Amino acid sequence: MSKRVLVVGGGVVGLSVAHFCARKGHRVTVIERGAPERDGCSFANAGMIVPSHFIPLASPGVVQTGLRWMWNPESPFHVKPRLDADFLDWVWKLYRAATPGHVSRAAPVLRDLHLASRELFREWLALWGNEFEWVERGLLTLCNTEQRLEEEARAAQHAQRLGMAAEVLTPAAAAELDPGIRMAIAGAVYFPLDCHLTPGRLMASLRRELEGAGVEVLHRTEVRGWSADRSRVSAVDTSAGPREADEFVLSAGIWSTALARDLGLALPMEAGKGYSLTLESPPARPRICALLSEARVAMTPMGQSVRFGGTMELAGVDESINPIRIRGIVNSVARYYPDVTPSHFEHAAIRSGLRPCSPDGLPYVGRFERFANLSAASGHAMMGVSLAPITGKLIAEVVSDETPSLSIDALRPDRYA
Repeated sequence: MSKRVLVVGGGVVGLSVAHFCARKGHRVTVIERGAPERDGCSFANAGMIVPSHFIPLASPGVVQTGLRWMWNPESPFHVKPRLDADFLDWVWKLYRAATPGHVSRAAPVLRDLHLASRELFREWLALWGNEFEWVERGLLTLCNTEQRLEEEARAAQHAQRLGMAAEVLTPAAAAELDPGIRMAIAGAVYFPLDCHLTPGRLMASLRRELEGAGVEVLHRTEVRGWSADRSRVSAVDTSAGPREADEFVLSAGIWSTALARDLGLALPMEAGKGYSLTLESPPARPRICALLSEARVAMTPMGQSVRFGGTMELAGVDESINPIRIRGIVNSVARYYPDVTPSHFEHAAIRSGLRPCSPDGLPYVGRFERFANLSAASGHAMMGVSLAPITGKLIAEVVSDETPSLSIDALRPDRYA
């Protein structure tokens, strides 16, 4: 049965939800606060599809590492000290979730989501052609130190136990795999299932497909409130007037928390601000995307350019660019790539985005218990692009009253109700 579906949020996850709902035959409207061309996570990210990212943000030692780094303004992780009840509650929930047992339960869930999403990307590739510059060459995790290499080798063993390929490489083997850039490393771990793409091109492809499917996308439109009774949402009040629908999907990234609160719902998330710097004329041309392990910096070749992205800055809903954080990324790159010096970043395009981070490191996907026609598709943190297609497919199945093709029990949006 065809339904009217209203998606709040036009980032990569929201557009993916709209795409799969339209494929089910539903009449879809997307409400987006920003302009069609804008910055933000969906455009400024590293464009990685990462089955290797099966360990959630909430893992043993994450709080202690954050406390150790928070006083260094150039560190990969920075917390802006503030007495905010929601933030302190989020930190407490993160601390409670960061256990070996949680990692053990979450890792297979994230593995299955990433691998299913990867296959959906390949379907898009077959249908649309390679408009979004899809590359299947894997990912290298580069390590400066032997200690870090040992830690990443343990992560590789964990991946192998989950049935995913991973290989520890010597510096010479890593150089043979990617001869396009000189590396100064103690070794690397190679994850052959990982892929990369160009985020802006992916967003353009999704917008074109939605237009062809008759999806209505309202840009520069703010959500101001909801109309709801005790069990159903009937309409959303926007700056363009009220919009009624049969099903509503909350996919507004970090702004989903406040919008859920307006309905009396708890959807705890913290904005994890990240930055990206894109070199249009890089001094070297790598073939494989990489993670600079100690620095927590991502490197992705995108066409003729190269993008570096990193940092996790917890400073609230603040989209400003902190030059000290940028300096931390720039200074770290040369430790891994000696031919890419700070001078090469003088004219780099700098962008920022707010990643919506749940306390347990798992996204919110599925219906709320309180409202029979309201679903969440948010909280993907650094995995938004990687998990966008499978999130879209799962939500389309939910609003179509079908059994989801993957279990979403661990992703319930009410788990912090």
